[in-house]
Amino acid sequence: MMPELLTIPLLLPLAAAILIFILPRRVPWVREVLTLLAAAAAFAAALRIFLIRPEPLRMPLIDLAGFSLALELVASPLASFILLFAAGYGVLLSLYSFSYFRAKPQGKEYYAFFSIALAGTAGVLLAEHLVLFLISWELVTASLYFLITTGGPEARAGATKTFAMLGAGDGFLLLGLGLLWRINGSFSLRAAAVPLQGFLPTLAFLAILLAAAAKAGAVPVHSWIPAASDEAPASVMALLPAAIDKLLGIYLLARLAMDIFVLNQAMSILLMSIGAVTILAAVLLALVQHNLRRLLAYHAVSQVGYMVLGIGTLTPIGLAGALFHMLNHSIYKSCLFLCAGAVEQKTGTTELSELGGLARCMPATFTACLIASLAISGVPPFNGFVSKWFVYQGVIETGSRYSFIFLVAAMFGSALTLASFVKVLYSLFLGQPTLRTERVKGEVSAVMLVPMLLLAFLCLGFGVYYPFPVAAFLLPALGSGFTPPGVYSSSTASALLLLGVAVGLVIYLTGRMMKKARIVPSFTGGEQPDHRTNRIMGTHFYDTIRALPLLRRMYASQEKGRLDPYAWFGGLGLGLTGLLKRAHNGLLAMYLSWSLAGMVVLIVLLVFLL
Repeated sequence: MMPELLTIPLLLPLAAAILIFILPRRVPWVREVLTLLAAAAAFAAALRIFLIRPEPLRMPLIDLAGFSLALELVASPLASFILLFAAGYGVLLSLYSFSYFRAKPQGKEYYAFFSIALAGTAGVLLAEHLVLFLISWELVTASLYFLITTGGPEARAGATKTFAMLGAGDGFLLLGLGLLWRINGSFSLRAAAVPLQGFLPTLAFLAILLAAAAKAGAVPVHSWIPAASDEAPASVMALLPAAIDKLLGIYLLARLAMDIFVLNQAMSILLMSIGAVTILAAVLLALVQHNLRRLLAYHAVSQVGYMVLGIGTLTPIGLAGALFHMLNHSIYKSCLFLCAGAVEQKTGTTELSELGGLARCMPATFTACLIASLAISGVPPFNGFVSKWFVYQGVIETGSRYSFIFLVAAMFGSALTLASFVKVLYSLFLGQPTLRTERVKGEVSAVMLVPMLLLAFLCLGFGVYYPFPVAAFLLPALGSGFTPPGVYSSSTASALLLLGVAVGLVIYLTGRMMKKARIVPSFTGGEQPDHRTNRIMGTHFYDTIRALPLLRRMYASQEKGRLDPYAWFGGLGLGLTGLLKRAHNGLLAMYLSWSLAGMVVLIVLLVFLL
């Protein structure tokens, strides 16, 4: 039934990207409209795919000497619901980019690679052929590199680090998929699940796990996300590391645990350990950041830990929590990055020490940021609370002797997340105005506000009415083995929370009316200080954490790059690059020799695998 529908989210954005490359730069509005129309059509097709589940599409492309490549697309329940939200983010962020990216000179490249990223995402989610899956995965990696570079010359360092780390992960993905083909003798991702018994299956699993962890941004292969966040456009951070890359990385990890391999207890403990370390290490790093972009980037890493932890439980409720948290995280983290972009556009900075008092002049942005901050902190009745609660239940249901440790790590991570966003809200919106923020007179444009407010609305809606996304998205993806748990009566809890807020507001207003404080100016050395230069800054909230004996060494090592794999292998990469530069002398004979050597290596590898 309508298998051709599966090609629309893949081919239409690719066609839009080609047209954008061809069009001259002097008509920017055409590429903006093209991107929006392609994203909207892809979303409409994704919605149709989700609703009707068309039959698989198989279109043979190459059949040569036992190797076959086919355009094989399948809309599984898991892939179709992720595709729906990925395409939806494409529409919202293309709309947001109308205003945010209009004055930037790299608009042509931005919109072209934006569309390619959407196409690659659809390819990853729908592909059932190993080669097509790998090609689509690489499209997203390459697009991310070029999208980060649209932030300007200063963004090239972060883009290079991103490409190097994800490229290394993609190399392990190639190795893992090759081993998987060697084990199953099939290029299909729907082949029988492989038990982790023996060297080759274990090596294949670990290789693909490393690629998925790098894409999602789990510790220790996470450092590309903070590096990219320094100069990349806010819309890029909202689309890729905050949304699509997380969706793809966790999607692959979920398929590893659910379809591709049969995991044992040792791998379960490994995944849960990675999740717990990611939660705590990243949130502790986020706590002491003074730049909003880097703070949000480290929180994006920390939230991945909950997803990996949930998958590692191998329980239906834990897997449900991981997938639900993947969806919730993409919603509230995209909202937070878009809020950061709005603040940056109005003030010209994301340094927390230079910001304050924006709630009065940017109330809609403050509201969206407040809701998303409460959601990421796991505060009821917002969506982050529900998915984290699922993960907590999954950890308990494992019955492992270590479950208590993982549970404490996850709950402590939520508490630190809330503490971190108290600092963010105070520094941006509730503190005293600064010389920079006093010049802000109003909100950003409506095309930037609408995506932020819609995402904030989803944070509340998916929390209060959580049975709807659970029934609509998680139940089909997990099958009959998952029974929705009882979390809490969301309507009753929400009503009680609203009542508590109302009572607190009445007490506050009554106190102000009954007793008015006399406010007098303060003097230092006989002079009245300027509140814009002498004020309490939120950046100092948790500086004492750096001095704690147990954490001092960790922070010092992190600042020196000792915990960063990119720094570990960077010198090796530079040395290899220098060697290749000396070996490539520009002579055709030398290039032919290198090509012949590469062919010999490939033949030897193929003989070994066969």
